[in-house]
Amino acid sequence: MKISHFSCSRIAPIVAVLGAGALLGAIGPFASKIDNSAGQVVGVIFSVGWSWACFAFLVGYSRRSRIEATLLASSALAVGVAVYYLFKFLSPAVPPGGHIISGASDGLFSRALFWGTSAFVLGAPVGFLGRMARRMPGIGGLGVRLVVPLIAFFEASLRAYDSQDRVVEMVWASVRALSAVAVVLLVGHAVWTWWRGRGVRPPASAKRL
Repeated sequence: MKISHFSCSRIAPIVAVLGAGALLGAIGPFASKIDNSAGQVVGVIFSVGWSWACFAFLVGYSRRSRIEATLLASSALAVGVAVYYLFKFLSPAVPPGGHIISGASDGLFSRALFWGTSAFVLGAPVGFLGRMARRMPGIGGLGVRLVVPLIAFFEASLRAYDSQDRVVEMVWASVRALSAVAVVLLVGHAVWTWWRGRGVRPPASAKRL
């Protein structure tokens, strides 16, 4: 009974994380099929790098073990990529002209292999950074906690120049603004926590007593 309970307590979180990775991979292409602005916004957000990096970071943050943080982040991202391209293969995009632009003949498998491998390789360090952010809550871990908002800010800045769609432009502008706000809040909170910590430290004479 104890062994069975231990196995369930260890396996269930792993299955949940991999399931969340599969859900992450399905949200983007599924939302893109919805013919309205809300679906377009969700599809854009969940089909770009920063949201996937955020997911890997949160996976690492949720794990206590360094090995689990790195392997689960990598594996969950790889599962997400597999589901993402499986959805695109089963439900390819068809523009008004009627030509399928996301079929297997258009290099879908090679793209899935490339991005799946990239997700598995890059997911490990991002997951590790998430674990470090949990173990270093003070100002020493500030740089680690800034990784995701900085990635989001720079990616949104780069993609904003290539966008020709008004809705997509608004998405990138919003992501960039919210990322900047997140950076300011994280820095402010770290500095405030450090300053308060200095105020409660006992003086040197008290330590000697």
